[in-house]
Amino acid sequence: MLENLEQPNGLSLQNVDCGGSDRRSVLHVEHRPRQRNRQFHRTTWMTSPKDSWPRFSRPGISMTLLQTKDGVHYFTFEHNRDYQQIQFKFLDAVESMDPNNIVALLQLNPYHIDSLLQLSDVCRIQEDQEMAQDLIERALYSFECAFHPLFSLTSGTSRLDYLRPENRAFYLTLYKHMMFLEKRGCPRTALEYCKLILSLDPDSDPLCMLLLIDFLTLRSREYQSLLQLYQDWEEHRNLSQLPNFSFSTALCYFHLSQQEDMDPEESEKLRRKADQLLQDALIMFPGVLMPLLDLCTVQPDSTVSSHAFFGPKSQIGQLPALAELITLYVGRTYNLWREAAVMLWLEDSVKEVLRRVDAKDPIVEDCQNKRKQRYQSAPRNIHRHVLLSEIKGATSSLPLEVTTQPVMSFDPLPPLDSVISYTRPQRQRVGAWVHG
Repeated sequence: MLENLEQPNGLSLQNVDCGGSDRRSVLHVEHRPRQRNRQFHRTTWMTSPKDSWPRFSRPGISMTLLQTKDGVHYFTFEHNRDYQQIQFKFLDAVESMDPNNIVALLQLNPYHIDSLLQLSDVCRIQEDQEMAQDLIERALYSFECAFHPLFSLTSGTSRLDYLRPENRAFYLTLYKHMMFLEKRGCPRTALEYCKLILSLDPDSDPLCMLLLIDFLTLRSREYQSLLQLYQDWEEHRNLSQLPNFSFSTALCYFHLSQQEDMDPEESEKLRRKADQLLQDALIMFPGVLMPLLDLCTVQPDSTVSSHAFFGPKSQIGQLPALAELITLYVGRTYNLWREAAVMLWLEDSVKEVLRRVDAKDPIVEDCQNKRKQRYQSAPRNIHRHVLLSEIKGATSSLPLEVTTQPVMSFDPLPPLDSVISYTRPQRQRVGAWVHG
């Protein structure tokens, strides 16, 4: 079942090499603190405070070490009484549906996290990308100024429980910062942030970074690193059940086989492995092919489009949870398949798969049975990831229980078993008596 995608090994960021010119990374900057202007006294690693930012004063967030077990530190962010009051005002502002109320709140409290996240989304929707990104960096700076001395970005041994609302905003800030980096053409740095988010709670992976890490690794051309991740985590997390890993590992082997300095015999061996994995992926997830070709604006051969295996029947009979994963993968990665050599390789593999289907290869029926058993429903973290991805094809495949409830961008699909440390007081009715 999809719910079995858990229990990995711990993840260490120390082995990540950003490479290339894209070196504004979690790791590489750790050893070279940047110069500060005078109003910012704290040395930070993830973002540089700007002269244009409001003067920083601690907003009322702190970080506490809850426990240390087997060399792993468990932390949580905490809000003091003043910050809690600002949080209540923020929720009032959200309910008013007027962004100007959030702007007014930020003018008084310029480092309030959820207000920064919410206003960043408003700016992004209005296509003010620069301001949207600046607000996220401000939130990141505010968090980093609250870090506990033992909290490490790079060791892979610092944990934050997503069940606690105070921690969730940190996950979302990192995620949004990562996506801005990817859009700016910094995939290696984005990849490090992806691994950082995954390391904060690798067991439950609340933002389902395993649906994204393969894409960022391929964009960074870190092929060996993705294959190593797959090898290390497959036993614990059943990565082969995810369409993205099935296709991306095949793509890794293909790109490795194409390297110019490769020994011809080794190249041929890697190519055979790529062929085998791509055929396995197409047999397991036939619903990927037609949407992928469509987004790549490639017209398939009529023998392919009219064949029952890849034709409309493969889409119609797809379980909703699988359709969600496939539309997410295709919508995110289709550009990786547009390369001429990759498309020729895909074409050859499709022909071979159809030959195997027509020859009644027993693997075809076996995969069909697995699809029926495994993808009855998707866990909440996958839905949360799809919402954050904003990939239209994927969001339209979300189930009714998700699409019919209000989704707050500062806390999308909160866990059903949240650990609440403080609650918003009930709002008094107008005209109610106020007792002194």
